[in-house]
Amino acid sequence: MSSISLQRQQHPIPGQPLWQRVPTRDESGRALPDFMMLIPKIGSWPEIRREQAINELRSVFARFEQRVVFADLNLKLNLLWITLRPTPDGCLSLVEAITAVVPEAKLVASQYEAMLGWSEGGSRRSRVRCGWFGQHVLGRPGKP
Repeated sequence: MSSISLQRQQHPIPGQPLWQRVPTRDESGRALPDFMMLIPKIGSWPEIRREQAINELRSVFARFEQRVVFADLNLKLNLLWITLRPTPDGCLSLVEAITAVVPEAKLVASQYEAMLGWSEGGSRRSRVRCGWFGQHVLGRPGKP
């Protein structure tokens, strides 16, 4: 099995693509935010270690069951996808709880990155776009 549902109430249909399973709106029609975390090589971890990590993730999602709407771990892609109800702190507390139990988990993309600000370095394209303003006002590296 390459994809594992990490919540009790979910019953995935084998072979159904993620984009068809992920909820995008809540009961009242509001958009639901989501984010991804990469867990490098979890698919090739020893069975005992992998099951331990999966159980730890399930316990985290049980603690956040009022917020987490959908959680899926794709072992083939080493990717954890989470959809949650919007809250003022975004996904910060959930990301911290996940990395506390599975330190290998790395945030891939979300509003969380925007909340933390632009990381040092960044891509060449973003450095060039920032130019003088980014270098002198924001204290970010300028053109290479």
